[in-house]
Amino acid sequence: MTAGTIAFQGRPGAYSDLACRTAYPSWQTMPCDTFEAAIDAVRDGAAQFAMLPCENSLAGRVPDIHSLLPDSGLFIVGEHFQRVEHCLLGVKSATLSTIKRAHSHAVALGQVRKILKELNLKPVIEADTAGSAEQVAAWNNPEEASIASSLAAELFGLQILRANVEDAAHNTTRFYVAARTAVHRKPETPDLITTFVFRVRNVPAALYKALGGFATNGVNLTKLESYMIGGQFSATQFLCDVDGHPEQPALRRALEELAFFSRECRILGVYPAAAFRRDQPGHAD
Repeated sequence: MTAGTIAFQGRPGAYSDLACRTAYPSWQTMPCDTFEAAIDAVRDGAAQFAMLPCENSLAGRVPDIHSLLPDSGLFIVGEHFQRVEHCLLGVKSATLSTIKRAHSHAVALGQVRKILKELNLKPVIEADTAGSAEQVAAWNNPEEASIASSLAAELFGLQILRANVEDAAHNTTRFYVAARTAVHRKPETPDLITTFVFRVRNVPAALYKALGGFATNGVNLTKLESYMIGGQFSATQFLCDVDGHPEQPALRRALEELAFFSRECRILGVYPAAAFRRDQPGHAD
């Protein structure tokens, strides 16, 4: 694939930036202020892809992506799993004994409680992890520290006072890679994932009946998220990831049964499963 530009939400050095550079090392990364701006960059042609976080192993799903992606006009063409390895960063003159405050995003601070307690650091909430690193670099105060990525340390000239300070070693974020056009995969391609959204009809046991076809046809359903749409408690949309290609007989039959009990079913993408999945405990080869 020819090197291009990949957009992400956040500042340079954010974990989404790191995910872009890890998955597409020869590509130019494009920081955007919001998820909407990252999506617009792809839609307008300023970027070929967008790296959009959809869920984290500790924090759960990213609600904005579930609501924005289905109506964005973009298609999922890949996925990426990025380990979140928090680092305690300080200016060159800082040491573990000089720092008094740790700045970062609220979620990141909640994931490093052990180091905060050990070093008696006061947590200070900032807008994002990379932005906190940029602030610490600008202040040039050995009492201020940041919880951010090693990439942020590199970009803003900070030193890593201690690496891997996250409480949970499994802290991982999954990303959807979105593009303007879908990539058409052959049905016989192995290790594919299909992502789609649907809304069930307002009849008793509609969800149970809609999903029954996946069980009877032996289709592995790996993700099912529900969320309200249009601010209505009665209007629920579901986002689903399943193993396989829509034209494979088992998944085709399951989707046909789903369509019978749903008001709408739209495929958002068919893409290769990341190698990260095969390394997980309990994965069936």
